[in-house]
Amino acid sequence: MGKFKLTAIIAIFAMMLVACSNPNNEAGKTESNGQANGSTEASTVEITDIHGTVTVPVNPKKVVSLDSRSFETLANWDIELVAAPKDVMPADSPYVKDDSVQNIGNHREPNLEILAAADPELVIIGQRFAGYYEEIKKLVPNAAVIDLNFDVSEEADKPGENLVNGLKDTTITLGKIFDKNKEAEQLTADFDKAIEGAKSAYNGTDTVMSVIVSGGNIGFSAPNSGRVWGPMYEIFGWAPALEVDKSSSDHQGDEVSVEAIAQSNPDWLFVLDRDAAVSSEKDAVPAQDVIDNSPALQNTTAVSEGQIVYAPNDTYTNESIQTYIELFENLANTLAK
Repeated sequence: MGKFKLTAIIAIFAMMLVACSNPNNEAGKTESNGQANGSTEASTVEITDIHGTVTVPVNPKKVVSLDSRSFETLANWDIELVAAPKDVMPADSPYVKDDSVQNIGNHREPNLEILAAADPELVIIGQRFAGYYEEIKKLVPNAAVIDLNFDVSEEADKPGENLVNGLKDTTITLGKIFDKNKEAEQLTADFDKAIEGAKSAYNGTDTVMSVIVSGGNIGFSAPNSGRVWGPMYEIFGWAPALEVDKSSSDHQGDEVSVEAIAQSNPDWLFVLDRDAAVSSEKDAVPAQDVIDNSPALQNTTAVSEGQIVYAPNDTYTNESIQTYIELFENLANTLAK
């Protein structure tokens, strides 16, 4: 074999090796299990919501969230939204302040045409908007639609367990979608720690009364079924100061006279200020003023000894895992005193 032929063969062989080893070479590209070409990162993820399994793009660019349990988590992770229901969101939410985020309104009269026009890749439904699931799926047939709602109403068998698992599952699901798995794991760990702190701080015998203040009126947030506070009786084993028949999860609480609340003489009073979270209630009387100015409550152990815990002001429109972490830590610190 001549020198020229040998050199040519060596050159051809070298070119073949380069082609085989080049990750950008078309012949070397493969796709499987939703993975991008030449990448080990998945382009989609399978998540399970209350309706079944949904294939969702990882890090979708056009996202709509209608779930008040997810707004703060998404904001903390710097996830951009194209639309959201600003009328039922905390006024200080970065999404409310961002003019580029279109306003879908509220859950009673939502402007779903805005949602359709936004042409989202992902729509996150939950809580107030759960009833629009089928309608939204029809409006955005090309989008992944997930419903992260979970039941903590009066019909739920285990509202406390549902609340804990629901918030953790929602956080882990969002972590998978937005490639924030470590952040999601940290949040759920902080949540578990806050639960244990509040649980250990309660002595197991003090009686608890939970109320919702709205429009200057005091409503009863019943054990197990009451808005926000109800599931916590199961979680923490609270002894209720008062129990009534046919209680509900009404957003303003059940109608129980202040005198009946006073007669139950609770050791602790836990208060949700609904109006503080609703931006339309500009002239609302703060819940603390309502409690302080209620003559019937002044002689109760809870008020006379200052054993009162107020939920974070934005709780009614921001029932995120961060809100509950803050609330549980506050419970732990206050109960332990």
